[in-house]
Amino acid sequence: MRRQPEKKRGTPKSLFVHKGDQVVVLSGKDVGKRGKVLRALPRENKVIVEGVNIVKRHQKPRGQVITKIQAGIIEKPAPIWASKVMVICPGCDEPSRVQHRFLESGEKVRWCRACNSPIDQK
Repeated sequence: MRRQPEKKRGTPKSLFVHKGDQVVVLSGKDVGKRGKVLRALPRENKVIVEGVNIVKRHQKPRGQVITKIQAGIIEKPAPIWASKVMVICPGCDEPSRVQHRFLESGEKVRWCRACNSPIDQK
């Protein structure tokens, strides 16, 4: 019997998309939809976007009486490839590619290539 290759476990690579960013979907069944990134999964190079790639899960009731999980058919967003989304710049409200720059303080920030303004607002 042949052994399955083990998954590589290493340091996760960073994504150009972060949790909380507004993004637009570039391809697939949800092309053109805008949504907020709920979760970034850098090891898989995927993101979960609110209202995009909705799947149905048939779920059994679990837990005690207090922490009862709802049973039935649950709709929830599934991960999509990070390359299929583009960040929406908060300054110009347009989809844009992301550029990385270093400030004088040495901090690395993301910049909008379209309007030349910072994406990371702190």
